[in-house]
Amino acid sequence: MLRFVLTRLSLVVPTFIGMTLLAFFLIRLVPGDPIETLAGERGIDPARHAALVKAYGLDRPVLVQYAIYLGRLAHGDLGRSMITQAPVLREFAALFPATIELAVCAILFALVVGIPAGMLAAVRRNTVLDHGVMVGSLTGYSMPIFWWGLLLILLFSVQLGWTPVSGRIGVQYYFEPVTGFHLVDAWLSGEPGALRSAAAHLVLPMIVLGTNPLAIIARMTRSSMLEVLGEDYIRTARAKGLSATRVVALHAFRNALIPVVTVIGLQVSVLFTGAILTETIFSWPGVGKWMIEAISRRDYPVLQGGLLLLGGVVMTVNLLVDLTYGLINPRISRAR
Repeated sequence: MLRFVLTRLSLVVPTFIGMTLLAFFLIRLVPGDPIETLAGERGIDPARHAALVKAYGLDRPVLVQYAIYLGRLAHGDLGRSMITQAPVLREFAALFPATIELAVCAILFALVVGIPAGMLAAVRRNTVLDHGVMVGSLTGYSMPIFWWGLLLILLFSVQLGWTPVSGRIGVQYYFEPVTGFHLVDAWLSGEPGALRSAAAHLVLPMIVLGTNPLAIIARMTRSSMLEVLGEDYIRTARAKGLSATRVVALHAFRNALIPVVTVIGLQVSVLFTGAILTETIFSWPGVGKWMIEAISRRDYPVLQGGLLLLGGVVMTVNLLVDLTYGLINPRISRAR
């Protein structure tokens, strides 16, 4: 198991270096002058423009800028926002709980609905239920996030008035954040109606962000379950007189879980990618909306720091998923 862990950890450094290359150079391909964007419509005189370019080190060769960037990263310095002048790490830490809250609720929604749906589709193969799950999952997988989000807003917020259009909580509620997670903070505040308001604001973004992972998890669960249900040991368990529920839940599901866990780990990056659009649509004050605003402002430090930090989160989750393989099936860790 130790060798398995060390092998996975050895991939972290080259992956991180690759992320720094992408974060640094791809951002500079975005058209526009960050200094002119910083000045806005007021414009800026040439002398002041040259002074700011020199102050931010943009007058140096790109490779020199990259070397300086790596040196600062080695000391844990992600830089300061060109707009707010606040440290990037501090801004990220303030906004990340909102993104985590949305992503966790979205993946829980996908798991609670997707896994049972996939299991039922496999157990009742070629029935109306099976076809319904497959058609629904294909539709959910193909649905563009921005279009799906706008449809739900028009239906549930505008037409029916059941859910709020945007934000994290009603403007009439205010409490000091303790954890940064509004569901927890609203509950801790004890303010009447705050928890309900926070949950209502979370429903539509959670569904929109969780629809794509739900579809993939349902399809993978069905496929994996069908493969396992055809194994000899499943037929043996049935021949021994074990109940169908025990055979499916105890014997089949655990062995079918490994590919599903793989898919769940891969969905983390999908969640953060989708969160950028979802947070923009619902004005959710998280990291995704923060980075979209940074793109429009050409705020290089924010974009670079945000991409690296999100990439680090995805790498950590993928590492944990790899380690989970060994817990579910110890033969994997011994084989690697």
